[in-house]
Amino acid sequence: MAKKTATKKKSVARKVTKTSVKTSTARKGAVAKAAKKTVKKTVKKPAPRKSATARRPRGPVWQWSAVDTAAAIRNGAISAVETVEAHLERMRAVNPRLNAVVVDLSEEALKAAHAADKQRAKGGALGLLHGVPITIKENVDYEGRPNFNGVPANKDFVAPSDSPVVRNLKKAGAIVIGLTNTPEFSFRGFTDNPLHGLTLNPWDPNITCGGSSGGAGSAVAAGIGTIAHGNDIGGSLRWPAHCNGVATIKPTQGRIPAFNGSATAERPMLAHLMSAQGPLARHVGDVRLALDVMSQRDPRDPWWVPAPLAGPKPKGPIKVALARIPEDMDVDPSVRAALRQAADHLERSGYRVTEVDVPDIDGVWQTWCDIITNETVVMQEAGMLKVTSEDFHKAWGGMKTKANVLDLKAWMQATAARNGHIRAWQLFFEEYPVVLAPTTVKPTPGPRDDTVSADRVKEIFWGEIRFISAINVLGLPGAVVPVTLHDGKPIGVQLIAGRYREDLALDAAAAIEKRAGVLAHRLWETME
Repeated sequence: MAKKTATKKKSVARKVTKTSVKTSTARKGAVAKAAKKTVKKTVKKPAPRKSATARRPRGPVWQWSAVDTAAAIRNGAISAVETVEAHLERMRAVNPRLNAVVVDLSEEALKAAHAADKQRAKGGALGLLHGVPITIKENVDYEGRPNFNGVPANKDFVAPSDSPVVRNLKKAGAIVIGLTNTPEFSFRGFTDNPLHGLTLNPWDPNITCGGSSGGAGSAVAAGIGTIAHGNDIGGSLRWPAHCNGVATIKPTQGRIPAFNGSATAERPMLAHLMSAQGPLARHVGDVRLALDVMSQRDPRDPWWVPAPLAGPKPKGPIKVALARIPEDMDVDPSVRAALRQAADHLERSGYRVTEVDVPDIDGVWQTWCDIITNETVVMQEAGMLKVTSEDFHKAWGGMKTKANVLDLKAWMQATAARNGHIRAWQLFFEEYPVVLAPTTVKPTPGPRDDTVSADRVKEIFWGEIRFISAINVLGLPGAVVPVTLHDGKPIGVQLIAGRYREDLALDAAAAIEKRAGVLAHRLWETME
């Protein structure tokens, strides 16, 4: 009986214990739920912890690539606020002597950075450039701000919305820290205007930073932002990339959408077909990343093309045409050496390089010059000359000296000839998928060389950078990558590929960069 009674008591005790545990658990659950509701109302969610593998890239934050910066923010190695603050500090340190960024968006950028960190803390999806600092060229619409385009008289052209390229970058999470300088109407290869003044090259104030995306090239080379936006109708991405020792891609026409709602009229047809938006960056990988982001669809551009960013890989080894330079171009030995060095880098990377004549580079350049000049004279010249400086008049006058005056029939013939040139190059790419060509055949000129005389302007565009401007009329993609320094100044080369084959041009540029290194690292040693 005693055993049974004891067993009963144990059984009752177990039941009581189970019941009390359940009751206690229920009470705790109720208290926890109530507490959770209270905390939800009064306490913000803590930011996600750093990943166990989260590591900060080496060196100061402003020296990181866009790819590394985006990864570091995404995995919690650094906050967007800390990243933006580092770039703003760099901008305050070096921009006063360069005048590359002409609109300081520090306050707006910091607000965006705080918002970016909050978004990450919520655990939502992040864009490819989440929290990454960039700059925008001051000739595309930035909502709420005048689109000056280097002209004081454009103060009333306030952007009703962001241009497609700005919208795409912001959608990807990029943070704009400033707007960069451009010449009047972005029509010069040198960056100077009456509104903001002259932009200097961070390598040497006695050489030009290029144009018209000179502010963009100078800024990103100096470490202000990881990616700089620019655009190109006659070399305005590739020329500053060469001058400032950075990389770029002028995409195929239609790759990146473009539109400015602040414009009072639509752009002329051929000007639209020959221009392109694009990125400048210190690393080829960053150029590729930015191209992906910038090229997203926008319905405001009727010429946008939904082409894939990568095509089929040609059978190896890929044949590269080293463009034979016309005899009338006086090539500096340093340029020949840089081209040979680039060719060697490609060959050591598995490419097969052969020096050959490319299809009618002279005729292609002349077609570009004739079309853009005559279209501008008819559609824009009178209005531009009324509101621009004497320096602009000199530079524009020099650009016109090599152009043929076209009547309607001759104009139609020139546009028809454009089709023939494009066809010839497309057929050429069937054998040589990539063309290695110079950016310029001469050392980088002074910061205002296009105001010296009309003959000097003609000499620059025809005699020195012929291989740059000619590509615009073809609508082909062209990358520029720095190769070496000569007398402390950067020299780059151009890689041209078939329509919508930016991937082939960038692959070749990356192969060169892998062996040549990132020249900006050497620049920063001299700027400290």
